[in-house]
Amino acid sequence: MSRSHSLIDAPFLLGFDQTRALIDRAQRAAADSYPPYNVERIGDEVRITLAVAGFTPDELNVTVEGRQLTLTGKRDEAGRPEGQYLHRGIASRGFVRTFVLADGLEVKGSRLQHGLLHVDLFQPDQQKATRNIPISTE
Repeated sequence: MSRSHSLIDAPFLLGFDQTRALIDRAQRAAADSYPPYNVERIGDEVRITLAVAGFTPDELNVTVEGRQLTLTGKRDEAGRPEGQYLHRGIASRGFVRTFVLADGLEVKGSRLQHGLLHVDLFQPDQQKATRNIPISTE
């Protein structure tokens, strides 16, 4: 099986295997359309909003591991009233939605409001550091 070559495979970009893996993971995650979501810039911050109608806060989870933000929803069907649907247009399945965060991007908080899960992100000011690299002579 041959792998397609891209700019990330260029020989002058050494050590970017993790970046390639993050890009591949992001592309696979983007292919799934449930639940629908928005990503918007609000001033200097970024907000991810997922449409999670019918989920309670106890059925939702927001986690960050390394640079991966994972939003999950697991419906607890036990205890919900049973009914016979004449039309079922509201999805009730669980989900896992992942986002790869840029270096330094941090989660400020999350809240559930009117069936929308908002996750706010920010990037703290970072001072650029310049290092002098000594040159040895053998």
